[in-house]
Amino acid sequence: MSNDIFSPLFTAEVCKKLLPPEQADIFFEALFGDAEEGAYDIELRYDGATEDSLRFDILLHERPGRCLACNLTQGLPQVFSRHPVINIAGIVSEVDSLLGDRATTGDWSLGYTQQQSRSLHSIPLSIKLS
Repeated sequence: MSNDIFSPLFTAEVCKKLLPPEQADIFFEALFGDAEEGAYDIELRYDGATEDSLRFDILLHERPGRCLACNLTQGLPQVFSRHPVINIAGIVSEVDSLLGDRATTGDWSLGYTQQQSRSLHSIPLSIKLS
């Protein structure tokens, strides 16, 4: 989006700080008791802005030797929305801080899991702005 005034704030490096790659292992350790049981790595990507919201994607990258398509990813938005390791509310709070005086974050929601390819799924995160 060429007129997206927020895109310089949410570079790949900033998104990596908001949702560090090691959170996937911590999540699977909490969920299964063993990080090696995890079928995917987690990444946050900024996807643009509308007049009243910011859009991010939580990307689920299949791990080598695992089957992302076989994993139960459809229920993840509900799990991620309340899991303390993923901490979506904390991410939204950090986004609010990064926005400074430009805007204030409000309600947020996770959309349905979308299959981008056999080895990549995504979960949209929408954050309302005021």
